[in-house]
Parts: sequence; structure tokens; C-alpha cells
Amino acid sequence: MQLERLTCWLLVLVLVAGCAAGGGNTSVRQAKELDPENPKAKAAALYTDLGQKYLAQGKLESALENLNKALAADSNHADAHTVIAVLYARIGQNDKAEEHYRRAAELRPKAGNENNNYGAFLCKLGRYDQSAAYFERAVADPFYQTPAVALTNSGTCAIKGGKLEVAERDLRSALEREPDNAEALFQMASVLYLKGDFFRARAFIQRYEGVGQQSADALLLGRNIELRLGNGKTAQDYTRRLRDKFPDSEQARSLDTPGSS
Repeated sequence: MQLERLTCWLLVLVLVAGCAAGGGNTSVRQAKELDPENPKAKAAALYTDLGQKYLAQGKLESALENLNKALAADSNHADAHTVIAVLYARIGQNDKAEEHYRRAAELRPKAGNENNNYGAFLCKLGRYDQSAAYFERAVADPFYQTPAVALTNSGTCAIKGGKLEVAERDLRSALEREPDNAEALFQMASVLYLKGDFFRARAFIQRYEGVGQQSADALLLGRNIELRLGNGKTAQDYTRRLRDKFPDSEQARSLDTPGSS
């Protein structure tokens, strides 16, 4: 049985106040953009903040109105491009979402957040090889505060693209930076399972559980690992926990499929 769920997206929507810290691009354009005395940037930041708040509240029309005002005030405001990209992706307008994610990455070509966001979006579209370059740029940013996020995204995307060695490498690198990164632990268990390395896969699922995490995907994976190792009793325990904790999940329903293993 192949693992159904291989990724939990870690797309980082950075709060406007935090973008400078995560960016690391000291170009003249970005310096001007972040200058509080720049009236266009100030107006764009205000409208972007309002747009993001409306987006968080699910008020999409108001969010879009304010984000368009932000870009009208300053078409080079990277944060506005990022937030409006998230909005367009949410409503299924992927062409527009990509346009704005790409523009944000162009405006901050060395910035971790913007490159990670665009890479994650490209991977979601199935453009795995193209996304890899943006994850590499994100990790290369010395000021990027969460490189483990980009490395985990890169590893997850490599799994989906069938590049298991690359996936293992990037996930290991993520865990070297953040040993308790739950998503990286889960994805490492996933890639080792797919490689047939069931003993090591079990170790990472146990580490995932050890940091207090539970999910239907992890319980199903734990069950499948134990079946491959011939541990029927432990597999039954995973099955029971999956049905008890996530009875309506797709993963629990899959246990009733004839021939599931």
C-alpha cells in the first residue's frame, strides 16, 4: 500500500511586521520599500495589514479590496504580493496566485520567506523540479529565521517527485536544525517507508509521537510499518487508535478497503 498523504504544507504567510527579519535582501529596492518615511510604502503596508486581517477573518472581498489598494499605492510591495497570492490560491485562481508569488520572489530574490512560499506553491502544482531551485535560495539566505521549513518543504516535494535520496538528505538537514520538527519527522518516516527501510521508519514515527504529535496519517503509517515488520499486535494497536481518535477520517475508512495493508 502506498502512503496517500505525503505532505502537510508549511507555506509561510509572514505577518507584515516580520517580513524584514525574514527577508535578508538588502537591495536598494527593498530598503526603499521598508523605509517608514516612504509614503507609498507606508500606505501599501497599511492596506496590506488590513487585507491580511480580513483574509484571516474569511472576509475575502474586503481583503482583496485592501490588497489591490496596497498594490495601487506601491506595485513593488512584496508583502502585498505575498498576501494577495495566498488569497488567490484560496479561491482557486492559481494563475493569479502564481503571478504574485513570483513577483514577491523577484522583488526579494535572496529572501528566505518569499522563495520558500513560491517553491511551496510550485510544488503544490506538481512542478517539483522547478520548486527545488526556490527552496535552495530560501535556505541560502543567511538571515532566514526558519530554514528548516524550506528544507522540510523541499524534502516533502522531493518525495512527491520520486526523488527519495534527495528527500532524505533535505529532511535530515531540517532535523539537524530542528530535531523536534514534527513535520520533518513524519516525512522522514514516510520516505524511509517508501524506501523499504522499515526499522528506521519506525524510529522516526516514534520520535514524531515522542514530541506529542498525533495524526491520522501518522497512525496509518505506523500501522503499515509494523505490518511490514511482522508485528501484528502493534499494528492492531495503531489500527485501534486510528479508529478511536479519527473515526471519520479517510485513513480510518481505508482500513475497511479489501486488501488494504
